[in-house]
Amino acid sequence: MLFEPISIHSLEVRNRIVMPGFHLNFAREGAINEKLVNFYEARAKGGTGLIMVGGAAVEPNGVFAGWISIHDNSLIAGHQRLTAAVKSHGAKIGLQLVQQGRYSAGFHEGKDVFAPSAVRSRTTGFVPREMSVGEIHKIIADFGAAARRAREAGYDLVEISISAGYLINQFLSPLTNLRQDEYGGSPKNRMRFGLEVIAEVRRQVGADYPVSVRLGGQDFMPGGTTWKEAQEFAEELEKIGVDLFNVTGGWHETSIPQLNGEVPKGAFSYLADKIKSRVSVPVAASNRISSAQVAEQILLSGQADMVSVARGILADPQWAQKAQQGGTVRKCIACMLCLGQIFKRQPVICSVNPLCGKEDQPLPAAEDKKRILVVGAGPAGLEAASTLAERGHQVDLWEKQQTIGGQWRIAAVPPGKEDFLPLLDYYEQRLKEAGVNLQLGKTATAEEVLKWEADAVIIASGAVPETYLPFSGEDAKVVQAWDVLAGQAVKGPRIVIVGGGSVGCETALYLAQKGTLDADQARFLLIHQVESAEEIRRLLLNGSYHLTIVEQQKNIARDMNNATRWLMLKNLDMFGVKVCNLSTVEQVTAQGVVLKSEQGVQTIAADTVVMALGSRADNALYQDLAGRPGVYLVGDALQPGKVHEAIHSAYQLACSL
Repeated sequence: MLFEPISIHSLEVRNRIVMPGFHLNFAREGAINEKLVNFYEARAKGGTGLIMVGGAAVEPNGVFAGWISIHDNSLIAGHQRLTAAVKSHGAKIGLQLVQQGRYSAGFHEGKDVFAPSAVRSRTTGFVPREMSVGEIHKIIADFGAAARRAREAGYDLVEISISAGYLINQFLSPLTNLRQDEYGGSPKNRMRFGLEVIAEVRRQVGADYPVSVRLGGQDFMPGGTTWKEAQEFAEELEKIGVDLFNVTGGWHETSIPQLNGEVPKGAFSYLADKIKSRVSVPVAASNRISSAQVAEQILLSGQADMVSVARGILADPQWAQKAQQGGTVRKCIACMLCLGQIFKRQPVICSVNPLCGKEDQPLPAAEDKKRILVVGAGPAGLEAASTLAERGHQVDLWEKQQTIGGQWRIAAVPPGKEDFLPLLDYYEQRLKEAGVNLQLGKTATAEEVLKWEADAVIIASGAVPETYLPFSGEDAKVVQAWDVLAGQAVKGPRIVIVGGGSVGCETALYLAQKGTLDADQARFLLIHQVESAEEIRRLLLNGSYHLTIVEQQKNIARDMNNATRWLMLKNLDMFGVKVCNLSTVEQVTAQGVVLKSEQGVQTIAADTVVMALGSRADNALYQDLAGRPGVYLVGDALQPGKVHEAIHSAYQLACSL
């Protein structure tokens, strides 16, 4: 079904794949620029059926950071360039309209921030001012005028954002709507603003033009809008002219993860099914639909008529084309870097796609074809070797292990990281297609490298864990976090992890889940009512080990981006992992770990001490070749860092040779 056409009102779309609107931070002063045109054109060329652009601001206060806008006629010309580029490749394109309300960070730039009521935003910390009735009517008119401009700009449909906790959601929810007038109080009154927005949009665009709603199927906020209320709202929206519902999950501030790696594939498709059961127009499912197989199953099951693939198409613009033709997709790894960039009000980048936002920079063909040796088949080496061969160089890739991946295989072990491994399938196929000569089980020495007589040598030998022990005591109790994640048995049940960075926290969470129920066991116990739901949850959260993280600094997980750190902290708390901040290990004794902190000296009982004190570059081979021309370091072998730094720097180096 995925590649069957579908009609939305008068519009026919070539397949059931939607790239939903999401913020990129690419714009300047709200205007469409070539960076945005190139970004979306690449996704249209890649086979996507319907591309939703936005959200786009409908009035000047929504224009800040890198948000796009269509609040003024002067902006139409830029949108026309975008729609023409996308439609030239057979895709359909829509514009999503949004007003952020209390979620707006525009106050950083002196913008007015308003909402139904003066309720503090948990995402920005700012308290908006309450809108007057006259201002409500003005925003309704702004939505309508923006929709009219969207049609004039050549968009095939317009979409209204009623999701993620933005302004219309804020009117719907009793958590953020404390008004006592006709726009607050009863459910009918709280629906009024959204319904009047849609009615005005329909009036301005006409009866023949498709109108979509990006609908939150559930706020996932205690006391907020439930899926039952979303169903009722959807029924009313359809009555006044909505032609498509693209159903997503909860608010930005919910404590329920929406996009993170631990969210099961298609976990929120049931919300689309709830809406589909009450409306007659097409419905799209969203969130964590990263593979064609998952998408196809959602369609075949009847839960939805279309599927939204957002970050999957961010990672691979050819997602749709490859899914249809059987190619190997460069899958999103659910690292949340893209979302982390948005939280920092920075342009979106993708860990695995170094050309995200740089689609106007085609891969340069090699002017002088060289014989190049790459040492190390971790992410940096894989990207360097693939890119070099695609440029036309003759490339050999040596890897001392019997499989590619290096430390990436260890990085894929912690909970929520299973999406990391398909990256290796992608590179394995890419190496073959590019003609890279891959030699596994090949240890590189300076003598062997020099004997090869390559024109250039790229050393991507990765990193090794820091093994220096900053304390005295019983070394027999001490193991490395990398070894634990690689499968080394851990003597328990009392485990102390020294180092509260991402590796220490991920190792703690990995061990905390040992001895808990797995998903199949929990499903069996729940379906057959073997135990109460409360007892099943207890068994899911209580494992075999008692864990303590010791960290010198005030906070743990400081090296994680905000889009993932909050969930890590939540999970560690749920699984009962203790944290000793502002503490140093003085000694490891037979009794345990001796800590020193502001409170004095204490001993924590420990059967095993896990070291997670960071890593250092493994650049011994480079040092052996020091001073020779044409030898380069890349990735963790140059400076231990994040995967996007390794892949992006490897791509840039490969393009320069």
